[in-house]
Amino acid sequence: MTQIAIIRHGTTSWNKAGKLQGHSDIPLDEEGVQQALKLGLRLSGEPWDLIYSSHLLRARQTAAVIAQELQIASVIEDKRLGEAGGGLIEGTTEEERIRKWGEAWKLMDLGMEPGESVVGRGLSFMQDLLTENSGKKILLVSHGSFIRQLLDALLPAMHPTPAMKNTSITRLQFSNENWHCELFNCVSHLE
Repeated sequence: MTQIAIIRHGTTSWNKAGKLQGHSDIPLDEEGVQQALKLGLRLSGEPWDLIYSSHLLRARQTAAVIAQELQIASVIEDKRLGEAGGGLIEGTTEEERIRKWGEAWKLMDLGMEPGESVVGRGLSFMQDLLTENSGKKILLVSHGSFIRQLLDALLPAMHPTPAMKNTSITRLQFSNENWHCELFNCVSHLE
């Protein structure tokens, strides 16, 4: 049985301002660093084999803090774990999008990465991960929209997946060719 814990990165200043980040490379804020430290401490009592991260700074910083707490020597970066690209809406708030493009902005072609692309790279990553690391316990650090779309594909019964909280952990098991979710969007380490 392969066990995977999917983690959303810690908070950033753009999270707090309600700005869509997408591919923009925004660092963690101080609270985000503290959230990652608390999650690392929570996970430190468990044996983890590997930690993978998106290539984007906020995920890499989160993964580095966790890896240090778990005494995992290196974080493996993979661009397929990156956030869904936001195109022209990156760096904007919902209010700004409505003001600029109107209430129907979601129906417009604003250069956003299509969901099929996000899910396709996510499923490709997961297939490679299972092939190369069968039976291991693996941490993945990624992004809210990416995680939601991936979980919708892996666990269709959970659809629609709600928004992921910063440094939330979602535990999945892959056995008998099926995915099972044993913990979802948990942030008990922050309470």
